Amino acid sequence: MPEPLTATAINCSLSAKGRKSSTDAMIAVLAEHFAKHDVVVGKPIRIAAHDVKWGVSSDEGEGDAWPQIREQILASDILIFGTPIWMGQPSSVAKLVLERMDAFLDETDEAGRMPSYSKVAVAAVVGNEDGAHHVCAELFQSLNDTGWTIPAVAGCYWVGEAMGSVDFKDLEHRPRMITKTASMVASNAAHLARLLKRSPYPG
Repeated sequence: MPEPLTATAINCSLSAKGRKSSTDAMIAVLAEHFAKHDVVVGKPIRIAAHDVKWGVSSDEGEGDAWPQIREQILASDILIFGTPIWMGQPSSVAKLVLERMDAFLDETDEAGRMPSYSKVAVAAVVGNEDGAHHVCAELFQSLNDTGWTIPAVAGCYWVGEAMGSVDFKDLEHRPRMITKTASMVASNAAHLARLLKRSPYPG
């Protein structure tokens, strides 16, 4: 039986409200496939619903919600980074999270390893315009810079018609390629996370 793993999912939607978003829906698709590989995905953290301060340190002082979220992220083997596409880019909330992770560069252990070393990150991206590849490129470059490991086929995304009005969460039928890609993302990420958990980077 495969070694159990855990994953933390973050939702970088702009809205702090609890109503289900298309980013939630895409995270749920990945969670469904991760479960087949004995990966337990916790309840997604909607970043905008927390008082995460702007900055580039791991603790921006009184009232900053980031330290607790950071702890939860780093306690898991896999990070599912969910973001909508806005103006062809990751949301401003996603960029806030990436900027807060910049602190990892100065938080290395005696072997020079950042706290995110030997942990895997994948992306869940949705939007009603083009830009999914660009968004994944921005996310993966930033995540790799801050110590995360990106597996083969690490992005699961959906984009609707330009200027369209249909959201991913409102689709009557899930596109076949979304299911196929989600399956591959979960399989590759779980496989890589298990390898790194058994044999972490030496630094």
